[in-house]
Amino acid sequence: MKLGELASKLGAELRGDADVEVTGVKGIEEAGPAEVTFVANPRYTSLARTTRAAAVLVEPEFPEIAAATLRIKNPYLAFSRTLGLFYQPPSYAPGIHATAAIDPTAEIGEGAHIGAYVVVGPHVQLGAHATLLPHVVLYPGVKTGTHFFAHAHAVVRENCQLGDHVTLENGVIIGADGFGFAKNEAGHWEKIPQSGPVRLGNRVDVQANACIDRATVGATEIGDGTKVDNLVQVGHGSKVGENSLLCSQTGLAGSSVIGNNVILAGQVGIAGHCTVGDGVILTAQSAVSHDVPPGKMISGSPGFDNRVWLRAVTIFQRLPELLKRLDRLEKKVAAQSPPEQAPVESEKEQ
Repeated sequence: MKLGELASKLGAELRGDADVEVTGVKGIEEAGPAEVTFVANPRYTSLARTTRAAAVLVEPEFPEIAAATLRIKNPYLAFSRTLGLFYQPPSYAPGIHATAAIDPTAEIGEGAHIGAYVVVGPHVQLGAHATLLPHVVLYPGVKTGTHFFAHAHAVVRENCQLGDHVTLENGVIIGADGFGFAKNEAGHWEKIPQSGPVRLGNRVDVQANACIDRATVGATEIGDGTKVDNLVQVGHGSKVGENSLLCSQTGLAGSSVIGNNVILAGQVGIAGHCTVGDGVILTAQSAVSHDVPPGKMISGSPGFDNRVWLRAVTIFQRLPELLKRLDRLEKKVAAQSPPEQAPVESEKEQ
């Protein structure tokens, strides 16, 4: 593809030779004379000046460099779309493998690809153009929208509902029993039935080995456009809003409520029954056991305002030094102080 054609497809302003042929996309340090790269983080500006890439995707105000530039408002998104032009994942033709086990009451939408050893249970409603790769299991009563894509070994439990363009990566479990137990008179833990399904909105992606548990009552819900990373645990009865990111190893205890456009970075923990408002960011390894108002950035465990946390971390690192200074000051003050005098006895005591 020529650079001019690529610029046209992306809607970018090209500064450079439109006839240069490009064949792929790579990182800024690895890209060669036939490849496109990008700069979205200012720390890589210096590398753009020395890159061997044919062209660099940059913001409109980026300074001039030796390489050709494709100037666009969101170079990271443009880089993603450029990848899509050069890399195409495997495609799966419609058809049902001979080893698939499909219940006669299941409804299979047109254009479905159902791979080897897939199990589709009773009364499943599978939307059009679904792709189920080997060993996927859909329990009874599952309903999916169009273009559902389930990678090998994904499981969707009974009566769960999935919207359009939902993708489940390998090993995902949607609708496993929530962690609910009550102690009986004998002091033994007795399992609480988990009767409510999971409902995933449209364009939800759930990455490998993540678990979204079904609810005790009601439903566990994930809003449109939300992305759930590897090894995330969403507890029973939780509600997650639209276009939020739940990054790797994050855990939501039961009945958590997460707003729209929230980012929970890696290894974040949310205690049960807590509400996290719209637009909140919890930085990596943060944990909260209280409600968080909209728009806050929270860090630490227990979590508090990010700006205060940054100052606190700086002070924490200096504690050994500050302790030594305090010790020296105490010794200096003690050396300068007059010796204590014994109390004078009163005449009455004499």
